Amino acid sequence: MKLAIVRQTYNPNGGAERFVSRALNVLAQDTSLDVTLIARQWEDASGWKTLTVNPPFRNRIARESGFAAEAAAHFAQFDIVQSHERIPGATIFRAGDGVHATWLEQYGRILSPLARWAQSLSRYHRYILQAEAQMFTHPQLRKVICNSKMVRDDIARRFALSDDKLTVIYNGVDTAHFSPDVRALSQRDTLGIPQHAPVLAYVGSGFSRKGVATALRAIVPHPDVWLLVAGRDKHARKFEKLARTLGVASRVRFLGPVADVREVYGTADALILPTLYDPFPNVCVEALACGLPLLTSHGCGAAEWIEEGKNGWVCDALDSEGYQQAITQWLKGRNQGIDYSSAARATAEPYTLDRMAKELQALYRDLLR
Repeated sequence: MKLAIVRQTYNPNGGAERFVSRALNVLAQDTSLDVTLIARQWEDASGWKTLTVNPPFRNRIARESGFAAEAAAHFAQFDIVQSHERIPGATIFRAGDGVHATWLEQYGRILSPLARWAQSLSRYHRYILQAEAQMFTHPQLRKVICNSKMVRDDIARRFALSDDKLTVIYNGVDTAHFSPDVRALSQRDTLGIPQHAPVLAYVGSGFSRKGVATALRAIVPHPDVWLLVAGRDKHARKFEKLARTLGVASRVRFLGPVADVREVYGTADALILPTLYDPFPNVCVEALACGLPLLTSHGCGAAEWIEEGKNGWVCDALDSEGYQQAITQWLKGRNQGIDYSSAARATAEPYTLDRMAKELQALYRDLLR
């Protein structure tokens, strides 16, 4: 079976790229699959072929449309094309980035009226919305892989896709690599954090969208709680200033991009991700596998894994007081000896890379019948 997987570029810190890398690694072990990655660029890897599609571009629209057109010209060579980009004509689309219209709506919640107006006029966003609609209604599309029920239901509602076209395959995680054993990688001494202090971790780029401001406000009434912020953001200094304004800077560590995210998980006691919109972040699966309970939002696909007060809490992305109360409950539970860590680990444990690979392989076989 000749399988093409399409993803435009590789960002080592990107959740979608980590999913693609993990999927490629496990699918390449299946000798019945002849796997080719179609991309502008990717890190070196063995076990699969790479077809470089890198047309020149002048702007964002040309970047997207040029890659889409040139990649689509190769689709006929393959039995199945699984695209991670909004390209009409693929057999399978993995909706790892969710629905663009929903992203715009949620991100608009933190924009000024003028910025929302400018966003509505953006030619780039209009192009993405059009490409997305064309892709979902294209006759070649046979399956949409959703990484959460939240995304599945949103696509069904917006594009009137039938249930048989939509399937949920959750992100897999290496449960040996990400485990409670990461405690041995704790950086508390290096970071000057007391050994028994409660520590929250935030992991991700795009600080505004993913809720760093809310996380900072959430720890204000909890003087013993520390916060780690790991990830790249060109506006990081704005959030460092906010931490100083809120009076929490001494308990916050802005780490920037980290080479081994397990060091962050090993230092922390819980993950906080008050994201406006995130279909199902890999960091949530990784953190749960490491035994970290999750404080997240209704706009995060991982919320559907959360049992309130058992392995985490769910609030509105902008509800700082709600997160403050969730932290209060978490601290109270810790003092009472509630084992949040085991509950978190048990949540992620079934979602192995092997399970993800088997679900993908079953999907491919079903399409080729």
